[in-house]
Amino acid sequence: MIVPCGAFDKMNNTWRTGDPEYLFNQQALARVWRARIFEAMTQHDTLYLPDYHRHKMPTQWVVHCKKIGYGLPALKYLSRYLYRGVISDKDIISTSNGRVIFKYQDSETNTTKYRNLPTLAFLLLILQHVLPKGLQRERDYGFLRGNAKATLFRIMIILCRSPNWLAPKKIQKHIAIRPCPCCQQNMSCVRVTLTI
Repeated sequence: MIVPCGAFDKMNNTWRTGDPEYLFNQQALARVWRARIFEAMTQHDTLYLPDYHRHKMPTQWVVHCKKIGYGLPALKYLSRYLYRGVISDKDIISTSNGRVIFKYQDSETNTTKYRNLPTLAFLLLILQHVLPKGLQRERDYGFLRGNAKATLFRIMIILCRSPNWLAPKKIQKHIAIRPCPCCQQNMSCVRVTLTI
């Protein structure tokens, strides 16, 4: 999810900039996410959680929410994450004796590391990244959604701080004015003669 650092105020037709270091409280987000999951399960016919298991569920859930940067570098990072597979074929080193050896890039240390897992454990690790049917990898909300082009256009004009940059500029033609040396009245050109 891409969250802009600001919001469009429709009432005042202005852009309000937010705090780039703070988005929302992760613990509050985890509580909301837990409540939404349970609400979805109670409204679905085939999904249910018996009361016995529900009471054993932890009350504190964890959500992964971190800042990845600003502008174009953030979009490049997200595009790599969204539009490629979980692991490429070249990163799988070996698949023999019921085990899989693969390499990956550690995002914290920025170093290449290797893991050796049983085949089933490797498949379970891969399947954690497969979305259930009906879910999307990314969603666009607010002025970033597809049918909000007019709002996005207004925001672009506001952020450019010059709403006249799109309006065609009127070409002003300057008329040469020559005052008469005797009476100081404007003279008009009657005829142009060529003298040699």
